[in-house]
Amino acid sequence: MWVISKIFCTFAADFERKWRIMLTFTGNIEARLDDKGRIFVPAGYRKILAEMNSKCLVMRRDTDNECLMFYPEQVWNEKVEALRAALDEWDPEDQLILMQFMADAEYMELDGQGRILLQKKNLETIGAQQDVLFVGMLNRFALWTPDNFAAKRLSQTELAARLRAKMKKS
Repeated sequence: MWVISKIFCTFAADFERKWRIMLTFTGNIEARLDDKGRIFVPAGYRKILAEMNSKCLVMRRDTDNECLMFYPEQVWNEKVEALRAALDEWDPEDQLILMQFMADAEYMELDGQGRILLQKKNLETIGAQQDVLFVGMLNRFALWTPDNFAAKRLSQTELAARLRAKMKKS
């Protein structure tokens, strides 16, 4: 019985690992806003959202970069719970951090054609006119202007050096 249990646990862990790898937002995809501020979420990203059974996205301005971050609802809830655990609800400074973090977020649903409507203030925050770039970030994705993303990209040499430093085994 123990052998069957071990085989099943190994199979389940392997299946979950492969499933999580398949459900990652990757790549960078060029897109164009329409006159009303709507944009099609890339088909591959919509497929991942459907597989996650996520009908809702949470968008917030990034704290460090001129881009908008999009989280499937369950990923957002995990982020909020981690933040809640790290903050003291009775500390005024922590209250302000939480308030600002949450104030910059909004729920949005894809329309029947797979588009989201972005408010003008959010587009202005990142300097978006028409051309934008979706950039996958594993369990979330970002929306950049092509110029802002190009300006932030590391050179291939710098990227390689930073990856080596981060991935070295202790």
